[in-house]
Amino acid sequence: MHNVGLAGLTFWSPNINIFRDPRWGRGQETPGEDPLLTSKYAVGYVTGLQNAGAGDSLKVAACCKHYTAYDVDNWKGVERYTFNAVVSQQDLDDTFQPPFKSCVVDGNVASVMCSYNQVNGKPTCADKDLLSGVIRGDWKLNGYISSDCDSVDVLYNNQHYTKTPEDAAAISIKAGLDLNCGNFLAQHTVAAVQAGKLSESDVDRAITNNFVTLMRLGFFDGDPRELPFGNLGPSDVCTSSNQELAREAARQGIVLLKNSGALPLSASSIKSMAVIGPNANASFTMIGNYEGTPCKYTPPLQGLGANVATVYQPGCTNVGCSGNSLQLDAATKAAASADVTVLVVGADQSIERESLDRTSLLLPGQQPQLVSAVANASRGPCILVVMSGGPFDISFAKSSDKISAILWVGYPGEAGGAAIADVLFGYHNPSGRLPVTWYPESFTKVPMTDMRMRPDPSTGYPGRTYRFYTGDTVYAFGDGLSYTSFAHHLVSAPKQVALQLAEGHTCLTERCPSVEAEGAHCEGLAFDVHLRVRNAGKMSGGHTVFLFSSPPAVHNAPAKHLLGFEKVSLEPGQAGVVAFKVDVCKDLSVVDELGNRKVALGSHTLHVGDLKHTLNLRV
Repeated sequence: MHNVGLAGLTFWSPNINIFRDPRWGRGQETPGEDPLLTSKYAVGYVTGLQNAGAGDSLKVAACCKHYTAYDVDNWKGVERYTFNAVVSQQDLDDTFQPPFKSCVVDGNVASVMCSYNQVNGKPTCADKDLLSGVIRGDWKLNGYISSDCDSVDVLYNNQHYTKTPEDAAAISIKAGLDLNCGNFLAQHTVAAVQAGKLSESDVDRAITNNFVTLMRLGFFDGDPRELPFGNLGPSDVCTSSNQELAREAARQGIVLLKNSGALPLSASSIKSMAVIGPNANASFTMIGNYEGTPCKYTPPLQGLGANVATVYQPGCTNVGCSGNSLQLDAATKAAASADVTVLVVGADQSIERESLDRTSLLLPGQQPQLVSAVANASRGPCILVVMSGGPFDISFAKSSDKISAILWVGYPGEAGGAAIADVLFGYHNPSGRLPVTWYPESFTKVPMTDMRMRPDPSTGYPGRTYRFYTGDTVYAFGDGLSYTSFAHHLVSAPKQVALQLAEGHTCLTERCPSVEAEGAHCEGLAFDVHLRVRNAGKMSGGHTVFLFSSPPAVHNAPAKHLLGFEKVSLEPGQAGVVAFKVDVCKDLSVVDELGNRKVALGSHTLHVGDLKHTLNLRV
């Protein structure tokens, strides 16, 4: 609201890097660890920002960042400015690139931002193959390529990738960079041209890409007040419908991880509630990082207090909960005298943020002691609420009989406290699902700098994310409970699908593990999966149906991967049909060791909840 008349129309968002490692400080900005989920999020986000409703014009220009394989900020002294991400072609094309490809090809994003890090020894902002070759060449970007702020300065001054600043300017622009966030190119591009390191036509190309974006935004179309969005202003921000949307978004994002029958609470039967914990009265913490100006805050304490009488104790004077900040006596006393206790713990930007990765997956400082002591002292049910961007090892709470329920609320935004109350008191039935794997603390033995996705049994390397990880989990990707129960029934899906290969194709006479995921045999090759979903409980609720596939064990394929997801809302006893259209070459393909997409031949297992269906792909 406070930047009216001062802001431009280029929004450097969304962050669509894969949340590969649970310790990453910027994981909170992303939609999670799955490439398909991240791709769909990217397209929806970009379309929402950019769509002006007419032709190639833009409402605002979105930017998909940070390209590519960027997910180490500052871990044990390893900084993003000098980190070289060593990534196999298979992992690059299978995990890190798909969201960016979707953003450009399906979302028609107006810009892509290259990252600080190197990939296999080359700074991304100076890598012609990645910029001109892939983004602009293969994907046909309709827009401009920007550096992250001071990335060109960084590749010269921090990475010492070039001998002179003019070389750095020249190599970046010739690689396909159009815009530099910072002043490095403004200072050194003219000298690079004068020295013959860069042609004027290279500069013209970059400037043209930038100006075309300004044209699409309407910068040269006269009085902005006369243009389609010219009347938007502060009064359009904090409308009642927008504030309700913030609350609804928070409600839908809350994930119920444990419930031994204590939830939902009945407000009429509670005379006193103890609200305890370093995030129990959080306000600014709720809006995460890269935050806007909220209309108002509803902290957890206020949201819960609107329903029942509360007693508040922070338990720790800060989220770090270290040293003398623990205040156990007052916290346990409050829990011992209340009908129900709600503990709100987790993280804030002092624990995880840009330029700060975690080194532990345990709750910060003495938070575990606070949780255990309060749970043991509680007279009534004890409910644990974890507010954070990244996951934690809360095994002790998961297995504790003293903790009746656990919720993860992310950083839930300005209305977070109201949304938490809505879920705890049953005004809203929780339907959120975890977008990342919650690993045990033992996972921190794996160096964050090891970019390999796939496990290596010979060294005990466990792999990463639900698609490849072979170790134990605290909670799994997609976990999330409801106050009701849902039953799935497979209505229809094929048992066999045949690929019609061209006459003379090698795989008609030889045994092939896979075939190319492109060509005439892929055109129109799709099938439908129909499921009936029934609300088998006593409360209406939303339910996300995930369709996973486990491909044949070829090309080090994922153990399983997400093909699609649909959300349904059902009344008690009501059933609905969910349909998935599966494009064989797009959805069932895997990436081989050389980075090529292949359709694995043989037995594919489709999963929905506990349902499994085997499908044979043959030629």
